[in-house]
Amino acid sequence: MRVARPGEPGYDAATAVFSLAAIPEPAAAAVVRTVEEVRQAIRFARREGLPVRVHTTGHSAPAARPMREALLLRTEMTGTVEIDSDRRVARVPAGTRWGAVVKAAAEHGLSVAHGSSPTVGVVGYLLGGGLSFYGRHVGLAANSVRAVELVTADGELRRADADLLWALRGGGGGFGVVTAVEVGLFPVAQVVTGAACWPARHAPELLRAWRAWTLDAPDEATTTVRILNLPDLPDVPPMLSAGPVLCVDGAVLAGTDDDVPTALAQADDLLGPLRDIAEPVLDTWQTTAPAGLLDTHMDPSDPVEVIGDHLLLDELGDAGIEALLKVIGAGSGSPLIAAGLRQLGGAYGRPDPSGGALNALNARYAYSGGGVPGLSGTREQIIGRLPVVRAALAPWDTGRTAPTFVERFDQPQGHLDAATVTAVDAVRARVDPDGLFRDDIMPGATHRTASS
Repeated sequence: MRVARPGEPGYDAATAVFSLAAIPEPAAAAVVRTVEEVRQAIRFARREGLPVRVHTTGHSAPAARPMREALLLRTEMTGTVEIDSDRRVARVPAGTRWGAVVKAAAEHGLSVAHGSSPTVGVVGYLLGGGLSFYGRHVGLAANSVRAVELVTADGELRRADADLLWALRGGGGGFGVVTAVEVGLFPVAQVVTGAACWPARHAPELLRAWRAWTLDAPDEATTTVRILNLPDLPDVPPMLSAGPVLCVDGAVLAGTDDDVPTALAQADDLLGPLRDIAEPVLDTWQTTAPAGLLDTHMDPSDPVEVIGDHLLLDELGDAGIEALLKVIGAGSGSPLIAAGLRQLGGAYGRPDPSGGALNALNARYAYSGGGVPGLSGTREQIIGRLPVVRAALAPWDTGRTAPTFVERFDQPQGHLDAATVTAVDAVRARVDPDGLFRDDIMPGATHRTASS
């Protein structure tokens, strides 16, 4: 292991992030690949008087506390994904991306509550809750975590006991350096998935029809609806860059081959009425193997600067749909490259008795929206639009957030109630009594005082 200071070899690799809206600038950084390297890094931090921060891919970098006076560890633990098909469990080294897990599980007819992008890191996504396209069927991804291995502030490698495992799953971080997780799998034969897009002038009718469908949608289906303002670039289909479009994407799960006809009918219950309103300019919905779900959301494959915002919302009704379209729809002047709603409810809203500190979301929709400076508008235009959308949605704002959807450190954050925060802090006090990892805790998830 080599600890690098700014300007030294290895520093840029250790601090690299996917979300370029907030590139970290810690006092020192290192890539750790073994438990012993993690221990060495902790000893270094103590000698230098630096708090320790941890990341892998850095998809959530803009939501993290500033880390100028810290040692940042990038976990890229050695080893591969191990599948125990009898127990339906995958052991995943920290630093692994979802694409590798989905591929390994599919060889056994299994899948996992994975992120929408194959490049998202497994550990941060899972321990932050995780909103999967299987989520209305299986719940928050954090509930599928069966075990966590981590090096705590004393340098000991631990397999989390019951209290620590509870706190790790959605508790907001700050417990140590996770080196591996075990996550539960479930059978998936096929997935009906894809994206259908229409010119945004049809958005009022389409969005109202989508919302009406969500009221009684089957738990096997999880979808999103977004207004996209995509730039004219070589990898963007011309029908999507010709003007704003409304896009409905998602998935309907077929656990067995016998379930495929039902899944197709459930997808048609959604898409049929939408296609009757207007003909899509793009429609990729199809039956596919589970790995095909990784392409559904059309997430960028390369690092990008996104400035955005996020809210958890109650049922919107027609008034909420109208309010949203006024600020992100056609003719609104929105500079957001993508903005819309993810369908919650189903298992997302049912607390798991064996789950973690965050085991359900009491909300109907997750709003997220963001822009890319230079592609969808100027930085000033994008930043100026965020509070406009927030104000428009204020009547339906639950005041809570989903950790993995938070876009900015300075946005309102909070996913735990006060009693849960107190209980989680008690676990932190046991495994990190002097607060070596105190700055690695999400805002709103601790009563402790950060040092940076």
